[in-house]
Amino acid sequence: MSRMVIESSVREAGTDPIFRVAGEAAQRTKELGTEAVINSTIGALMDDHGDLVAFKSVFDVLKGLPDEQICDYAGIPGIPEFLDKVVDACFKSYRPEGHIRAVATPGGTGAVRHAVCNYTEFGDQILIPDWYWAPYSTIADENRRKTTTFELFDKTGNFNMEAYKTAFAELLKKQNRVLSILNTPAHNPTGYSISLDEWKELTAFYIEMAKANPDARIIILCDIAYIDFAGKGEDARAFMPLLSGLPENVLPLYAYSASKGFTMYGLRNGAIICVAPTEEIAEEFAAACAYSNRGTWSNGTRGAMQTLADIMSDDNLRDRFIAEQDFHKGILQKRAKAFLDEADRIGLKLCNYCDGFFISIPCEDPKAVSDLLMEKNVFIVALAKGLRFAPCAVSEEKCRKAPQLILDAIKQVAGC
Repeated sequence: MSRMVIESSVREAGTDPIFRVAGEAAQRTKELGTEAVINSTIGALMDDHGDLVAFKSVFDVLKGLPDEQICDYAGIPGIPEFLDKVVDACFKSYRPEGHIRAVATPGGTGAVRHAVCNYTEFGDQILIPDWYWAPYSTIADENRRKTTTFELFDKTGNFNMEAYKTAFAELLKKQNRVLSILNTPAHNPTGYSISLDEWKELTAFYIEMAKANPDARIIILCDIAYIDFAGKGEDARAFMPLLSGLPENVLPLYAYSASKGFTMYGLRNGAIICVAPTEEIAEEFAAACAYSNRGTWSNGTRGAMQTLADIMSDDNLRDRFIAEQDFHKGILQKRAKAFLDEADRIGLKLCNYCDGFFISIPCEDPKAVSDLLMEKNVFIVALAKGLRFAPCAVSEEKCRKAPQLILDAIKQVAGC
């Protein structure tokens, strides 16, 4: 019998590999108990007992909302108070100069989708690093686009500026527009953060490219899903003012995820935010993204939007939220340090980690290594170029224990 779906919608059946491994880890935990399993899979904050962290400062506000505010429609672009306060949540004290607009999306994923669909043409290639969050490719493919990669790290383990500039310039020769997605700070899956000096060089490069190609369109999407768990205080946002005052054919966009920062994972709360050089471009952005909302998911989760708006509008609620967020950020940093220190002690090679939920381990045949580790009740995500370990989900004690187990498995698969 012939297929019923169109040719380009023929997909492989099965679950997302990350969720599949997470499901196996959950089953093993149920059988053997939490202490016997190291479950480093899903990117969410977990306590030392393996339970999901939900900020009390957030959910007290959500549960205190009148029922009608939780269940009512949110409006296609999002409720006005959310659109105002999500900008504050995104930029905090580093608000850039420019014409800023926000449109609500279901998490940062929705923001990526809108950038892809509204700022690239069918068949265009989107520039991403060779270590990347797999759904970038899925979103591009689902919407009839493609991805192309550049080598993220140079020989010193820092941002490979030469590879990026070369790939960007080559793409600009092929296409009239380039969408570059930079997942920073606290990159998924490596935990790398582009430094302030690197951002200064990137900004100068964008200006150079824009002036040399006045008819081109340059779109820089900063996927900042994990920014609230990066750096000290608000320092991770110091690069934001640099991405303003650019030529009119350069548009900085931000994919902001309240799903991560406010532990609202399943409530799907986020926004796409632009810092446009002109009012006309800002209005064009808002209209296009609101239309995309209507044409895909119609509108977002009102209760989640109202919760963020209420927290960011009240000094006491905001202070309580930030204190709770900082507390868990501190736990995450201790876990990551335990993993890094032990990896350094035993000689386990890692990608350059700065901050965030994930640490990556380059290796040959990552799938075989992951499968071997599962036999030892260690669950870790296999990527194309290595393994992804999630200290956000693993206790400090297990973070210290895991590197040796991973190194042993790598050596065993390699026949060492």
